[in-house]
Amino acid sequence: MSKNFAITGVGGYVAPRHLKAIRDTGNRLVAAVDPNDSVGVLDRYFRNVEFFTEFERFDRHIEKLRRLEPEERIHYVSICSPNYLHDAHVRFALRVGADAICEKPLVLNPWNIDALAELEQESGRRINTILQLRVHPSLVALREKLLKEPAEDKHEVVLTYITGRGNWYLVSWKGHVDRSGGLATNIGIHFFDLLIWLFGPVEANRVHHADSRTTAGYLELERARVKWFMSIDRDCLPPEVSDADQTTYRSITIDGEEIEFSGGFTDLHTEVYRRVLSGGGFGLEDVRPSVSLAHDIREATVKGTGPSAHPFLKK
Repeated sequence: MSKNFAITGVGGYVAPRHLKAIRDTGNRLVAAVDPNDSVGVLDRYFRNVEFFTEFERFDRHIEKLRRLEPEERIHYVSICSPNYLHDAHVRFALRVGADAICEKPLVLNPWNIDALAELEQESGRRINTILQLRVHPSLVALREKLLKEPAEDKHEVVLTYITGRGNWYLVSWKGHVDRSGGLATNIGIHFFDLLIWLFGPVEANRVHHADSRTTAGYLELERARVKWFMSIDRDCLPPEVSDADQTTYRSITIDGEEIEFSGGFTDLHTEVYRRVLSGGGFGLEDVRPSVSLAHDIREATVKGTGPSAHPFLKK
């Protein structure tokens, strides 16, 4: 039996992946909300979606559906709104009797997870999040390989992620730490989750650089030492990338060997949705380690560079 979905933040960058996942899993989008009315993308995936630019009217509509027959109510709320609204929109989903499927980061602070866990238990509904790198076939195979190694082995890992963004980024909600959580949270949360998933819990955390466009540091994990660098500054792109007029550079090396996972991203959100709909998916405790790490990076004192600094900082 197909399920009814509603979505918040349908005008945002990541929403089309959720629209595709809802459609490709054979379900219906019933209602959508976004303060921006440039949402023609809806027509690519669904017909007759009730659309609202005011959350209050969206809330009223969903509440009205809740009081109808069970097949009319909203079963899932997909949350693609700005990061600082995720917590409130998850709460809304539970209040109207729906399960939540929330984009990363689920919340900005680890203590928010504790409050949501109480609400999840009280409501009997489930909070799911999107950790799509955990279902990437190449990365799943890599994790299986790593888990077979001796536990005391520590790998040398270098993570570099540069995604060029214009001045608009800093003006938008993404550029405000209280709304986005800063660079480590907004563009880095899925990489930090990946690292912890692959190499175990955090044992040490140092931040070597932090400004509005670039952040970098060092992590000691249970089975890895990680030098990481993340930036939205195009001037940080390697010359071969910049000269090719590309705006994104992503690299993870383990003991000097590049990990190739650039392909296979098309249907990762859809795969996560399939798992959620079958009773699986990723819940609150799955996201806690990366949310805690991103929060600690945001609050850390910058200690400058040293032997453990990422190579890009030494340039």
